[in-house]
Amino acid sequence: MYKVELTESYFPAQGGPEPAAMTIGDMLRKAVGRAPSQPALKELTYSGDIARSWTYAALQADVERLARALATRHDEGARIAVYANNLPEWVLLELACGLAGVTLVTVNPAYQKRELKFVLEQSRSEAIYYVTDFRGNPMQAIADSVCDEIPAIKHRILLTDHSALYAGENKGALRDPEPGDAAQIQYTSGTTGFPKGALLHHRGLVRNGIDAMTRGGVTQGGSFIHHMPLFHTTGCAVLALGGIGTGATMLLAPMFDPAMVVKVIERERTDFILGVPTMLVALIDEVRSSGSDVSSIERIMSGGAMVAPQLCRDARDVFGAPVQIVYGQTETSPVITQTWFEDTLEDLTETIGQPAAHTELSIRDPKTNAVMPIGEQGEICARAYSVMIGYNDNPEGTAAAIDKDGWLHTGDLGRIDARGYVKITGRVKEMIIRGGENLFPAEIENAMLEHAAIEEVAVVGIPDEKWGEQVACFIRSGASTPPSAAELKAFIRERLSPQKTPAYWINVTEWPLTGSGKIQKFKLQEAYEAGEHELLA
Repeated sequence: MYKVELTESYFPAQGGPEPAAMTIGDMLRKAVGRAPSQPALKELTYSGDIARSWTYAALQADVERLARALATRHDEGARIAVYANNLPEWVLLELACGLAGVTLVTVNPAYQKRELKFVLEQSRSEAIYYVTDFRGNPMQAIADSVCDEIPAIKHRILLTDHSALYAGENKGALRDPEPGDAAQIQYTSGTTGFPKGALLHHRGLVRNGIDAMTRGGVTQGGSFIHHMPLFHTTGCAVLALGGIGTGATMLLAPMFDPAMVVKVIERERTDFILGVPTMLVALIDEVRSSGSDVSSIERIMSGGAMVAPQLCRDARDVFGAPVQIVYGQTETSPVITQTWFEDTLEDLTETIGQPAAHTELSIRDPKTNAVMPIGEQGEICARAYSVMIGYNDNPEGTAAAIDKDGWLHTGDLGRIDARGYVKITGRVKEMIIRGGENLFPAEIENAMLEHAAIEEVAVVGIPDEKWGEQVACFIRSGASTPPSAAELKAFIRERLSPQKTPAYWINVTEWPLTGSGKIQKFKLQEAYEAGEHELLA
């Protein structure tokens, strides 16, 4: 951990001189130079068998083939969309775009026509690279229907059609983009509604992925299963680019299936795993029911949502490894803070760690932008190499997110202690105002997660004529019978003051999630107001 003694809520960048900025191509060539014959990428089938594999040298050869093919179809700086689930060609395309100077636009494979059309038009994509279908979603048919309405789309190419994918490979030439050039457009998760396209550069994606995986304990020759969606920064930057940049072996799963993942961990003796809390819960349940040997796992990383202290304890019991929490946003490529392997259980379960390497962090007054005193709540802001270029074709949104001094305003509320450890206390826009008093969902959620029968929780504000807003607490219980409203009320009253006690208690069996696994609170609120939920008795 970094040894600091802060006197105000400002954390100066740590980690020594920042390494030389790299492009995606620089990173790949460096990894290949270290260990060309080491396995780099293995494709897992839905049952967990290994279908295809690449050494680092073979990966570079195929990436360069594809990059030359792209260069014959797309000018430098062109935007092309990838609409597919996890498959090796997705990773090859990501890397090849980096060598061809083409900007990759990542698309959630669950998107329907309206969503896909928005992304293609807003990003100004000139091509789409897709698969036929995934999990019942007829993606090729959807994409073809959308592209018929967008004259700017010049190419539609199936990733599995290698004759079309690699066409022109002997005619094109590799390009040499700069580390600060745009590499990807990633659309924000949409936990609060309308997505924005974050324009991310090579330097941020490469360095952030390597730094996060390095703090997570991933090293040359290690191995991990990659089951996170590639369209999100966690999947394509932290795991894919970070995994390759650290010289590890990536076993790419087409989707998350806890039984399959546990089977592969046991067979391949992988040593690292990353998953959002809902995934960790499923993996823990699978290991306990199957009795599988997962003792090879040495490090676990999680984030993207509240990670319950009990979940961290359960993970340590089952895997024998601590859960290192990461916090970040698409706009920061994505990691902003991360806990350390050697942190105390209290810091691992109650904080989101210290800032990432080479990252400044401050807690600021949302109204005045002044740096807050140590321990005082304010907006979490970051200034680093990893911050996006801006929102695509959205100068107003960019100006609202990044101030004149280069600070990215995350919209998250938090505190930092003198040691530089950060706690999230809520969202600026999710703040609930009840009877003129500001209430912060994260504070209530953290307290409720201490209940043994609660696995996940989300707190939202519900409009109320008398109070302005009332607090609604949605829980997902691991018990066969969820706790009663009276029991939950008594539990929270022992921990928080009366005005923070939810007025409504709702048990859910599943959440409305973004593609990256975050709970969409606005959809919970909408569903409640539409009368789609029953209150706990």
